[in-house]
Amino acid sequence: MADIHLNAISKRFGDVEVIPNLSLTMPDGKFTVLLGPSGCGKSTLLRIIAGLETPSSGEVRVGDRLVNDVPPSERGCALVFQNYALYPHKTVRQNLSFPLRMAKVAPAEQSARVDEIAAVLELTALLDRFPRQLSGGQRQRVAMGRAMIRRPEVFLYDEPLSNLDLELRVRLRLEIARTQRALKSTAVYVTHDQTEAMTLADQIVVLRKGRIEQVGAPLELYRRPANLFVAGFIGTPRINLFSVDSSEPVGEGTRLTIGKLSLWVPRHFQTPVQTVGFRPEQVRQGVAGPGQVGIELYDCETQAMEHLGDRAFCYLRSSLGDLVVLAPDADSHLSGRLSLAVNVDALHFFDSREMAIY
Repeated sequence: MADIHLNAISKRFGDVEVIPNLSLTMPDGKFTVLLGPSGCGKSTLLRIIAGLETPSSGEVRVGDRLVNDVPPSERGCALVFQNYALYPHKTVRQNLSFPLRMAKVAPAEQSARVDEIAAVLELTALLDRFPRQLSGGQRQRVAMGRAMIRRPEVFLYDEPLSNLDLELRVRLRLEIARTQRALKSTAVYVTHDQTEAMTLADQIVVLRKGRIEQVGAPLELYRRPANLFVAGFIGTPRINLFSVDSSEPVGEGTRLTIGKLSLWVPRHFQTPVQTVGFRPEQVRQGVAGPGQVGIELYDCETQAMEHLGDRAFCYLRSSLGDLVVLAPDADSHLSGRLSLAVNVDALHFFDSREMAIY
């Protein structure tokens, strides 16, 4: 196996610079997810690692090897595409064995490895079918198997589950995670789906406009976002964020004014707070107790309810603005005056540069 090092990578397409200057390490044996909105450069970065795109400047290293000028087939990377990229005239067995045949692996070993991979991915009964006879999920499993059968140093996944239905996405997501743990392989996975990122990753790299906003473990990004963008991008439903009109020290804490609301927070800040936020699942109805901050809302009106089985979220319009809170029960339609309580350590504060204050 091998780690991946990107050193001062930049990429231009004509006059458009999609990756300005990026350095990143993807550790050996770990699952790294490149996460960000469409157009942030994550697929371009993956293609640079694979050798399908050439960086305008910088170095790509797989293990100890500089691979800038190494052809894709010799980099030790296997790429799983979003659109499967199967050979339509070949059976599943032939699609799976094709990389081995190109590598001149002995026929007996080809057959044994095809049977092994087919068993892992539940493809044994489909080996004599053609891609046109398979469902979308079956085709994606074949594409994954074709990558796995090469036993590469690095697995590269380019949004492999985006074309599948929800149930199948969950199943294959678990399969990818299980396979990566079993093989102890280095994996790089591109997605804009934060659920995939949070459930699969050892390390998440949040990208925006070709730049790294934050790198860290899933829960680290959720609990301690580095800036306003990461806070807003990670978490479902989206974090509640409010602009602070004034921030001034009062006694042993700080008073924050948000419209007609006045919040006293038991801590001091070295820079003025510009934005305060809290996640919907971290706020409860009721009077604030020790270690909590109380939020009084007026003229509340339920705009929508989101039922998720074991819990429900209420989308409110209030004197504070629009926000989302965890509903006390599935049938709640909150209205009128509400008292909310949120733990102090669950509040997120950001300065005028949109950077987090801790």
